[in-house]
Amino acid sequence: MTTVNLPEIEFPAGLCHFVATPIGNLGDISLRALAVLAAADVVYCEDTRHTRRLLNRYDLKCYLMSYHDHNKLKAVPQIVERLRAGEKVVVVSDAGMPCISGPGFTLARRLLEEDLPWTVIPGPSSTLSALVLSGFSPDRFLFLGYLPRKKGKRATFLTEALKEPGTVLLLESCHRITSTLEILAELAPHRIMAVAREITKLHEETLRGTAAELLKVMTGRRLKGELVLVLQGQKKARDLEE
Repeated sequence: MTTVNLPEIEFPAGLCHFVATPIGNLGDISLRALAVLAAADVVYCEDTRHTRRLLNRYDLKCYLMSYHDHNKLKAVPQIVERLRAGEKVVVVSDAGMPCISGPGFTLARRLLEEDLPWTVIPGPSSTLSALVLSGFSPDRFLFLGYLPRKKGKRATFLTEALKEPGTVLLLESCHRITSTLEILAELAPHRIMAVAREITKLHEETLRGTAAELLKVMTGRRLKGELVLVLQGQKKARDLEE
């Protein structure tokens, strides 16, 4: 348990806070985020057990409610009702910024429709971290979220992604990364890419090379969790070839 002196904050009644949380290392949460969590009447999270570990680390006692993809149609009206009643609501995801590849966007859209205010407490981001770790150009980049699960749809998706002039960031499961690299090795055998895994954790690793080179390194390795796949943009790849 870590005890910290939290800053004084303003948390108006009826305001929803989307709070970014660590993507691995629990030390990567801001003091302002902790202060907002401590002041909340209710914290909505994807997995209450996961969020409780973060709160226990900093000795915070919060009332937790579930809000995830499987219950969002029920949870969103409840959150709206709480906000209209003047409660201080916080929304977090298991890791990173709510709304990005998570259920938070459904709520944000509803808040916009209901003319209810919300704000953001910024923090860790796996995609921006992976962009820096890749060493590829940050001047123009595109985040395309999770790749399709079915191989055929994934191949079509990647075909379009490879046409992008700027750096492309994708999320992929450890269970499908080798299959995805096989597809990329066929579609763009010379394109340089990177795979960032375990970002901010003890075994953080960023691998760079062609899809075939990365496939050779990763085949047979025990992987877990989600990985960020970073594709060098078509324009940069073409410039390097000239």
